[in-house]
Amino acid sequence: MEVSRNAFYNWEKTRFHKVEKESRVLLKERIKFIFKQSRDIYGSYRIQKMLERERLFYSRSYVAILMREMGLKSILRRKYLVTTDSNHTFNIADNKLNREFDSSKLGHKWVSDITYIRVNNDWNYLTTVIDLADRKVIGWSLSEDMTTENTIMKAWLHARSNRSLRPGFIFHSDRGVQYACNKMINLFSFNRKIVQSMSRKGNCWDNAVAESFFKTIKNEWLYRFKYTSYDQLHSSLEDYINWYNTERLHSSLGYVSPLEMEIKLRGKINKVA
Repeated sequence: MEVSRNAFYNWEKTRFHKVEKESRVLLKERIKFIFKQSRDIYGSYRIQKMLERERLFYSRSYVAILMREMGLKSILRRKYLVTTDSNHTFNIADNKLNREFDSSKLGHKWVSDITYIRVNNDWNYLTTVIDLADRKVIGWSLSEDMTTENTIMKAWLHARSNRSLRPGFIFHSDRGVQYACNKMINLFSFNRKIVQSMSRKGNCWDNAVAESFFKTIKNEWLYRFKYTSYDQLHSSLEDYINWYNTERLHSSLGYVSPLEMEIKLRGKINKVA
């Protein structure tokens, strides 16, 4: 072809750099799309996991470099304040869960907690019920007071409408008065499947999964907005929880969403049946 060896290698090098540059541009576009789809929440690790699903294999550090070049940064984390009212005279259940947060069966272990969210100069209260098998928020309620009826009872009834219970079912919470009061004890006593469990005094790690969800939703979502009404906050919570349940990659589930894990576990049940 009457081309010198040196000229050929120079051409090859130029062509390689051109392809690499084009590939880098396309990868950046994909990273930006995933980042925006995650509502500016995902960092380099979760974006890398999403790229792997598309059979695009890059190191986390390289993804992080490209994100820095594009100015993409996951929202900042804030300190989380744990608040529990356990100063009451009701009986306290033993810690039957005993930090065994793993479960392979839906409807076998649920955890619950209540947290505070500011609306103007007042507080609203979010109560959640999470199934440990798929880490899905199967029941929740938002209230303007901390009565048992408007917090855990509503969240419990919501959860029960979405999922049935298995024999040996454990319901775990902290020692808050809403969980220990006679109304809830009487509600649980109607069903022999229910074993109530409570954290030890002053030990938030005994209910770590419920606490972790509140930290996640506050850091990823709630701290980004100023809420002025109950309806505005309720709509925002509903939006995030639906996304969390169906799309958000969960590290403790091997980076699949709660919905994907639920489908997987229900598939195992059907095979056994």
